[in-house]
Amino acid sequence: MNTSKAKTIAVIGSGLIGRSWAMVFVSGGYRVKIYDNQPGQATCAVEEIRTQLRELQQSGMLRGALSAEDQLALLSSHQDLKQTLEGAFFIQECVFEDLEAKRGVFQALETCAEGSVVFSSSTSCLQPSDVFSRVQRKSRCIVSHPVNPPYYVRLVELVPHPETDPSVMETTFALMREVGQAPVRLRREIDGFALNRIQYAIIAEAWRLLEDGVMSVQDIDLVMSEGLGMRYAFIGPMETMHLNAQGLEDYLKRYRDGMKRVLTSFGPVPDFSGEEAKKINQEMCELIPCDAQHLNARRERRDRCLLGLAQLKRNMDP
Repeated sequence: MNTSKAKTIAVIGSGLIGRSWAMVFVSGGYRVKIYDNQPGQATCAVEEIRTQLRELQQSGMLRGALSAEDQLALLSSHQDLKQTLEGAFFIQECVFEDLEAKRGVFQALETCAEGSVVFSSSTSCLQPSDVFSRVQRKSRCIVSHPVNPPYYVRLVELVPHPETDPSVMETTFALMREVGQAPVRLRREIDGFALNRIQYAIIAEAWRLLEDGVMSVQDIDLVMSEGLGMRYAFIGPMETMHLNAQGLEDYLKRYRDGMKRVLTSFGPVPDFSGEEAKKINQEMCELIPCDAQHLNARRERRDRCLLGLAQLKRNMDP
């Protein structure tokens, strides 16, 4: 087994995101300590990861150069915070999305961690200046926002605190690249970061089309999965414009006025509540019932599709 890196990463929180981060990091050959303050939770997480890695290996979808057993040998569970942080150069926080909880976690981490360690948060929308407000060494802090689930979707948004040292951004970027993720750097913090700002814009217009009775839930989703999503799985909106004409400048000449006309027709931000929300929810649940059995089956299908797409993209762009 190649353990030449022999570097340790601490994952704080053993839920879905914590488990997925742990799998990403061990796939890159890093030792990973999973911590959870709830008795037995970290141990259960390791057992769940064991099952997942073995299944991934059997299906030929295991990430990294190490076997499932070699990756598992790099993984350990802990309930003592100080012991978890011993020797760690990078800490990935994965507790639930609550500002006070995250502030408290980082305050506790700073009392136990070495001075040079990187404090990284998995928050999806809380700004670094809020999350790290109680940390003294803010220069060591950064947000590494994954896309759920990070083992299957490679994008990671790196968002600096206003005081983040540039070397921390570079260290985190290099680490994410090394373990097979696709990091993007935000130059400054902004509410919602990039992914959720774009995602919420799509959700808002989809919701308005539903409220206005223009389309069904099923057809709205098909617009993405069989239309825009087909392109966006490989190229982004800027390259799409560039390729859909003789370059971006030509695209703007052709479609600028139409884009502005359509954009000015958009309605206000939806409330996402009330009778319209009930109707949309009912329509959604008729397609996919919201009980655990149906939702879990669809999540498993989603993950299989994501793995297959990731493998296809890897083979197409060596």
